[in-house]
Amino acid sequence: MGEFVIKMPDVGEGVAEAELVEWHVKPGDPVREDMVLAAVMTDKATVEIPSPVDGTVLWLGAEVGDTVAVKAPLLRIQIAGESGQVTGDDEAAAEPAPKAEAVEPTRAEPVQQQPAQVRQNRAPPAEPAAAEPKHAERPVPREPAERPLASPAVRLRAQEAGIDLRQVTGTGPAGRIGHDDLDQFLARGVQPAAVPAGLARKTATEEIKVTGMRRRIAEKMRLSASRIPHITYVEEVDVTDLEDLRTTMNNGRKPDQAKLTILPFLMRAMVRTLAEQPDVNATFDDDAGIVTRYGAVHIGIATQTPAGLIVPVVRHAEARSIWDSATELTRLAEAARNGTAAREELSGSTITITSLGALGGIVTTPIINHPEVAIVGVNKIATRPVWDGTQFIPRKIMNLSSSFDHRIVDGWNAAIFVQRIKTLLETPALIFIEG
Repeated sequence: MGEFVIKMPDVGEGVAEAELVEWHVKPGDPVREDMVLAAVMTDKATVEIPSPVDGTVLWLGAEVGDTVAVKAPLLRIQIAGESGQVTGDDEAAAEPAPKAEAVEPTRAEPVQQQPAQVRQNRAPPAEPAAAEPKHAERPVPREPAERPLASPAVRLRAQEAGIDLRQVTGTGPAGRIGHDDLDQFLARGVQPAAVPAGLARKTATEEIKVTGMRRRIAEKMRLSASRIPHITYVEEVDVTDLEDLRTTMNNGRKPDQAKLTILPFLMRAMVRTLAEQPDVNATFDDDAGIVTRYGAVHIGIATQTPAGLIVPVVRHAEARSIWDSATELTRLAEAARNGTAAREELSGSTITITSLGALGGIVTTPIINHPEVAIVGVNKIATRPVWDGTQFIPRKIMNLSSSFDHRIVDGWNAAIFVQRIKTLLETPALIFIEG
């Protein structure tokens, strides 16, 4: 029998390592050609690794959550024959694989930890067979509101053991309950007081390793929060007229046109505003100290998916109409949620929009998508009374919560940016006027 060594493949230009996010096999499992063995992730793209041969899994070279270098051994498969091959490494493709016994790492058996002892807990003393019980067979009944006498240590021990001290007979002065009384109570096998259904103590814990997309998100947020001094600017926007226009346009849309949400209008307003304030449509390389302004407006759309938060990118929003923007938004959101978005569709944004839809709340504090310098947050629309000078009238109000990199965008410029978007959204006809 021979061995076939599968190495971490080159999953993309310039990528030196990838994170193992899923195993589909374990040692001893039979595999067949083209069967998916594992999944790895890099740059928010997940790649499945198939088996090129039939055989049996001998050894796995990494655990879920590990980062594996390109061309590092990933797993070994026993195959018929005497020589093996190495996939993912052209230079070693013709070399026979070393025997698994010589390279398989020795894994220590996990040490099972003993549960921590309850503080000041004592083992119940064994009672002599002929000894008379020190306590009565049944605890002395107490009033429901009565507070038995006991030291703090005894109360803590009883609390941790789930014992109602009103059930315990105290032998100390004035019926004071001591540790010996608790020991006797437990030795008699008396059950702790019943706890009402739904109010039982829960002491279980669960450790969940942060891997895959969730780890990518955590790293991205840590990088952004630690390196970018955020300034967040919040403004109310009256979108009553915009909502009327949106409803009218949706009622007259063609069958092949995507339904309009408020986001395509916001995107067009941002395009108009960014042409006037190019400093906001930029990225900042703080290591090199270089700000890069972009003529193109590539808008990232923060999208919640089963795998976590993903930011697909609507490229060249400056060249898209309202309807085209809506179509592309719908397509990218669906691709992100079902995991079919291409790598180039998940990178390269120059500014980002984040929206929680109907759950958007009143105010949010968006985290900038590093290395961008701005993010626009959309809050929910609510009907509120607005004073028009003579009376209160119902208007549809939406807050914009926008964050900026204060190293690049001053507070004054951030306010101008948001106020310009507010003007366009409150007078939506301006969005369609060129020049």
